[in-house]
Amino acid sequence: MSSRAQIVATIGPASKELSVLQEMINSQMDIARLNFSHGTHEEHTDYINRIRKAAAKMGRPIPIIQDLSGPRETTVEGHHFQVGAKKAITPKDMRDLAFGLEQNIDYIALSYVGDKNDITELRDLMKKHGKIKPIIAKIERQMAVDNIDEIIKAADAVMVARGDLGMAVPIERLPFIQEMIIKKCNKARKPVITATQMLLSMVENPTPTRAEVSDVAHAILDGSDAVMLSEESAIGKYPVGAVNMMEKIVLESEKHLERKKLNLL
Repeated sequence: MSSRAQIVATIGPASKELSVLQEMINSQMDIARLNFSHGTHEEHTDYINRIRKAAAKMGRPIPIIQDLSGPRETTVEGHHFQVGAKKAITPKDMRDLAFGLEQNIDYIALSYVGDKNDITELRDLMKKHGKIKPIIAKIERQMAVDNIDEIIKAADAVMVARGDLGMAVPIERLPFIQEMIIKKCNKARKPVITATQMLLSMVENPTPTRAEVSDVAHAILDGSDAVMLSEESAIGKYPVGAVNMMEKIVLESEKHLERKKLNLL
């Protein structure tokens, strides 16, 4: 039995081999994410071909998310919204979008969404290319939190992107902002993904910390429709193990929710 909540895994150097991708699919990877903050179009073409080949071999459809990089700036503390940037969509994003639509990817994730206008602009750009794909609005700024209702309404899905969001808001508020966004998405019947640092220690270690297990569980208990692996599956030592562990935690969390519904707790 596989989990109802889906597992999104970022594909990168650690997970690009066909055998690894097949094992990840077998461990219940449901969606593949490509992070366009890294890599060339040539490299991403290779990833896309390998994902599709692995999915065909395993007999399971694996949709691909193209995650646009947006106006990000890197500092010693990490990356965040570029100071002085006026728009969420950059010239690089436009070039990457054209490439992604040409490759017929399944979803576009828009970084640093500020309000509904960013989503409208992306949809208009897709119309010019003659292909409309579902848009995942990434919540990474205080502005997005402030405009969350209109963003949920305009987008096809929402991602609680906790890495950049955790730098944009007081970090102690992050769990409660996450819960609020998930509840609003559930009420609006829009899919919501919880992402970033979920099993981060598994970049180097074969097992996660207890705190990470609790984090994934609470994301499911809050109502997430999907949970996401980033570095863990893209550059980590245990991409298959991370997917497998994520699936175990999600399944156990869903069993807990089922027991709760039946008043067995």
